[in-house]
Order: sequence, then structure tokens, then C-alpha cells
Amino acid sequence: MRLWARRRPIWGVSSAVLFHCNASKVSNNAFPASTLWFIKVVCTICVRNLKFLETDYFRQHLTPYAASAVVSHLNNSLSKVDLAFSFFHCARCSLNLIHLEFTFHLLLKSLCRRGLHGLAKVVFDYMKDDGIPMPNSNDLDFVISSFAFAGEIGVAQEILITKAEFCSKQGNVVSPLVYNNFLNILVSRNLVEEAVIFFKGHILRLHSLWPDTCSFNIVVRGLCFNGMIEEALEFFGVMRDFDCYPDIVTFNTLIKGFCRVGNVDRAKELLEEVKLQDGLLPNVVTYTSVISGVCKSGRMDMAEALFDEMISDGIVPNAFTYNALIDGFGKMGDMASAHKIYERMVSSDVRPDVVTFSSLIDGHCRNGEMEEGMILLHEMNKRSVAPNLFTFSILVGALCRVNRLNEALALLKQMSQREDIVPRPFVYNPIVDGFCKSGNVDEANIIVAEMEAKGSIHDKMTFTILIFGHCMKGRLHEAIAIYEKMLSVGCVPDDLTLKSLSSCLRKAGMANKANEIEVGTLDSVSSSLFPSKRSTSLKQNEGVKMTT
Repeated sequence: MRLWARRRPIWGVSSAVLFHCNASKVSNNAFPASTLWFIKVVCTICVRNLKFLETDYFRQHLTPYAASAVVSHLNNSLSKVDLAFSFFHCARCSLNLIHLEFTFHLLLKSLCRRGLHGLAKVVFDYMKDDGIPMPNSNDLDFVISSFAFAGEIGVAQEILITKAEFCSKQGNVVSPLVYNNFLNILVSRNLVEEAVIFFKGHILRLHSLWPDTCSFNIVVRGLCFNGMIEEALEFFGVMRDFDCYPDIVTFNTLIKGFCRVGNVDRAKELLEEVKLQDGLLPNVVTYTSVISGVCKSGRMDMAEALFDEMISDGIVPNAFTYNALIDGFGKMGDMASAHKIYERMVSSDVRPDVVTFSSLIDGHCRNGEMEEGMILLHEMNKRSVAPNLFTFSILVGALCRVNRLNEALALLKQMSQREDIVPRPFVYNPIVDGFCKSGNVDEANIIVAEMEAKGSIHDKMTFTILIFGHCMKGRLHEAIAIYEKMLSVGCVPDDLTLKSLSSCLRKAGMANKANEIEVGTLDSVSSSLFPSKRSTSLKQNEGVKMTT
């Protein structure tokens, strides 16, 4: 049979061909010297000009094995996967060569690995046209995940469905690892609706995509994370219909979901339900999830009872458990109980972390006990626990509330020296506000300049504080400049900001400027909320030829 004959599926190849298709690479020992010379010539032509290959000579002498060796050499030895694809495309479309399965798989993986997903999609389309089966589970998982991580969710799904349909015809199944990883990528990117649609439309319907408990757990996790607890319970209710049985991960996920929506009583009921399940026992995650939810609801007596219960059941609390209790007591203002838990934590050889200290500091600052908060900051340094952005935010805000601005400024400077912390406006705003209210707008401006130098983008609160501060000092032109900058970066002022600035301008005899700002703000807000008629008209008429 001539290699340039009518294209057909490659299912009926001989065992020798299958052996070469499944080889990890094409060995030079597999070819005679004349063939090796021919392969080198083809590689040289590829590097110089592919057009030279489009002749009857190469159409007659280029074999699938030689083509596979060329693709392997260009891809593996020369690291020119784009050139390997160009040769592959030329041989297939111009020379009518039927490529080996190995060649397709090698090129598909290599293009994905290099991030050339557009070309990889072309190879996939050629595979469908030529009847080439998808790669095995590991390679298939890599290709699908690569497309999904690149944002090509539709292509990833198409590849998976193509594999599933092929397996259905052969009476085989796709490895759960493949479609579970795909579901996990969707959920991790918060594409929960897409995950649910794929799960219902394909995994629950195709025999080659039979779900397991992990499949259900992934979808339930995505729904619970988005507060869709009732929808999660629907999947929980049908698990047994597919011979899938809830495990401790399933229950822990639902418990976290109920706590997330504030239904801690239902979460506690699920904890009790776990205890009644054959072969299941609650673990530290189960108890910690319920304790955390109960603490956030302020029911500290119940939280303590659950804490004692888990210890009596032989479950050792971890840092997350202790931190939940410390934070709960701190927010209730019960710092004696918070420190009691802290002491139990240390005595149990559980190392306090930045969350532990930040919760204790926050509790003392809420009670107005600044000195205790600063002592804890020094304790952090002794224990080599570095404060994070939220630790600094708590202390800076608390110091500013009692007008200890210089100490707050010193903390900001300490934070600015940390390369691992990206500054955020909510840390700077209290001290900017403090200096503006004390009449020191020049210091406030210096701090704002430092914010910009550190890459912190002002939010609406920052702009509003600065506008009020400059208005209070009678520096109206600077207030106007700040206001205009606010609009230029797309930050929409609220009514209080606009009315305050307009009032100050009118009192200063600048009524025309006040009117101009009010009208200009209205136009700016309108243009940001609604597209202009002109741009809409242009889009509607796009592609329409003009006639005279």
C-alpha cells in the first residue's frame, strides 16, 4: 500500500507498528544506515526550509517511522517543538502521510508542556480525524490538566469526553484520576457551575466515567465553599445510588459548609451522625471545623465542651483547634480564657503561630489593653514568629484609636522593611486618618507617597480621608486634585465625599467649581456604569459596509 493513498484509520496496523507506536523513543539502532542518512537530511531541510519537502521524492520515501524519528529529533534533541509541529503538519497535509500513534502523543504532550495549546488543539483535531486513540491515563491526565490550567476548559472537556466515548465503545473505563483531577481544577478555579454540569451531564451518565467517592467529594466541596449547602446535600443523598459511600472527608466538607453559612447546630448534628457510622470516626478536622463554627457564633461554652469531648475521645487538638478557641474568646473579650487556652497549647507542645499571637493581640486591643498587645508583639519576636500583614493592621489601628500615631508610624516603617509583605490600604488608612484629623496633612501626604512607592493602590477610604483632611485645613486646590485623581483611577466617590467637598468649595466662594465637580462626577459615574451610545452604535454597525 502506498503511504500517500487515501487516508484511513490506523486500527488495523500490524504488531510491529504497535510496538513502535508504544516505544518511548525511536532508537537509531532500529534503522539501517541509509534510513538514518535520510532522517538527517529531512531534519536539515526542516531547519532550513520545509517547502523543499513538498516533492514526489519525499512523498514516496518518507515513512511513518522516519517521520516519527524526525519529530523526536526536532523535539527532544533540538528542543524545537514548534518546528516539529510544522514538519508534522507538512507531512500529514502536503505529503498525505499517516503518522504513528506515538508521534501524535509525543507532539501533543510536548506542545502542552511548552504552553503551545493552540497547536496542541490542532494535533488533537487531527487525532480525531485520523482515528488515533487518546493517550494512556497518566499522559491523558497531563494533557487535560494542561489545557484546563491554561484556561482552555472547553478543549480539556472535549478531550476527556472523546476518551470516554472511545472507552465506552471498547467496553473500558477512564481512570477516575483523570476526571477527578479535571473536576478539582474546575472547583479550585471556582468554576463550580461548570463542574456540576459536567458531573451531572457526563460522569453520572457515561459508563466509562463511573464516579467514585472522591468525585462526589470534589463537587460537594465546591458547592459548600460557595454556600450552596442544599445543592451539596442533594449530591450527598444520591452517592449510594452509584455505590459510593460517604467517608470522613465527605462529612468534614459538609460540616465546614454548614459552619460557613452559620448553621452550627446542623454541623454538630452531622458530627453526632459520624459517630454512628460503621467504620467512621471523627478526626481532628471534624471537631476543629465544628469548634471553629461554634466560636464564630459566640457560643464559647459549647466550644469548650466540644474541645473537652475531643480530648476525651483521644483526638489530639492541633494549632487550628487552639487558634479557633483563642480567637473566639478574644472576640468575646474574655482574655483570661484565651490565655488559658494558650497555656494549654504551649504545654501540649503545639507551637503557637502568627495566627495565635494575632488573635491574642486583637483581643487585648479590643479591650483597650494596648500594653498587653505590645508585650505579645515582643513575645512573637522572642519565639521567632514573624508578624504578618494582619498583625500590623491590628496594632496600627489600635494605636491610632488612642492617638499614639508616632508608635503606629514606627510599626509601619518596620513593616515596610519586610519584603515578604505586600502593603494594603487598610493598614495605612488609620494612620493617614489620624494625621489628617490632627491637622498634620503634610505627614499624611508623606505616608501616602510611601504607600504608592511600595505598590499599594489607594482605595476609596484613602482618597476620602485625604479629601476631608485637606478640606479641613482649607487646602481646597489640593483636595480638588486628589478628587480628580480619584476619578481618573476609576474609584467612584460616595455621596458623603462629594457633598463634603462641594460644601467646602461653596463656603470658600467657589460655587462654580463645586457645580463643575458635581456635574463631572455624575458624567464619570454614568460612563463607568453604562457604555456610551456612540460605542454601542459602533459595535452594532461593526462589519456593515458603507455605501454611497
